[in-house]
Amino acid sequence: MNTYNILTNEPTSLPKGKADFLLAASVTKTCEIAGITQAGIPGKIAYTPTLDAEFIVDEKLYSMPEIAETPSGVPTPALITRAIHNLNPFNTIEILDLGLEVKPQNVPLHNFDIKASEAIDQGAKIDAKEIFAKGMDFGRKYELKGNYLILGESTPSGTTTAAASVLALGYDLEDAFSSSFLNAPKDIKKETLDKALSLIDTEMSNFDKLGMVSDNMLLFCAGFLVEASKRFEVVLAGGTQMAACLLIADAVREDILQRINHNNVTLATTVWVAKDPASDIAKILSKLSYTPNALYTTFTFENAEIPVLKKYDEGEAKEGVGAGAALAYGVANSLENDQVVEAVELIMYNMM
Repeated sequence: MNTYNILTNEPTSLPKGKADFLLAASVTKTCEIAGITQAGIPGKIAYTPTLDAEFIVDEKLYSMPEIAETPSGVPTPALITRAIHNLNPFNTIEILDLGLEVKPQNVPLHNFDIKASEAIDQGAKIDAKEIFAKGMDFGRKYELKGNYLILGESTPSGTTTAAASVLALGYDLEDAFSSSFLNAPKDIKKETLDKALSLIDTEMSNFDKLGMVSDNMLLFCAGFLVEASKRFEVVLAGGTQMAACLLIADAVREDILQRINHNNVTLATTVWVAKDPASDIAKILSKLSYTPNALYTTFTFENAEIPVLKKYDEGEAKEGVGAGAALAYGVANSLENDQVVEAVELIMYNMM
């Protein structure tokens, strides 16, 4: 298992030492649009970030009896992140409640008085400036316990809101965003994006546009990165959603008269996102005003004994719950591919 650069000729590596792990857990009611996401239990998609939070902290579920998985049985990437923690523990794991409909139980939870955002085809109805400011405030106040921070996310249908966000900001990136599906539901997504973007007026400010079509996770984390990156190194854990988070922070730099200290930020994702033929994370990152540190791991489930895990290699699920950065953390701590596969499978056997 190795790490490689997403962007050519860009030297990058993870910081050294132990990482704190923060999971930005959020619900956008966009996930209720029929067929737009498979990131969780059908009819109960809003439970996905709650279950992910409970599982990575305690390897147990309290709010539902079953872990979130796709209709074909592919389990949440939370299993990968938890497996890495079992092999080489993060310094801490804490959860950010950025608009959950069901509060996770028995987890270290940061509450910001944020409600789940509305579906973007009807207008997300977010005070984007306020959510961004809450992120900045937390970025100033967060006390790092380890050597650096990994910031992951669990936001079902978040690739759709991420696409809407950057399109609303004027970037030509309509086909650049990944999906938890092997074959993304392009017609549903396009219809949703078209409806969302029809709500945008060119005279609107950047924050007004984002308030219509974005989600709380993207806005909060973008604000958080602006301030946190001044103080310590952050590994942004995720694929095209987290790339959009960087782009949002970059786009509003003139609105807030501040920008990310990009030398202290690394984006880490999975090979399933980096090599996804249906999306283009490198293209998203290329729109930034700077050249970012970005990497992916070559982790594979090729030798897995549990067949459903091999669907990751086929392009299903791909990323989420910090899996990409967790795998990179494993590489930095000399974990081998087969060790991680065995650790994931042990978790699954224990769940049976």
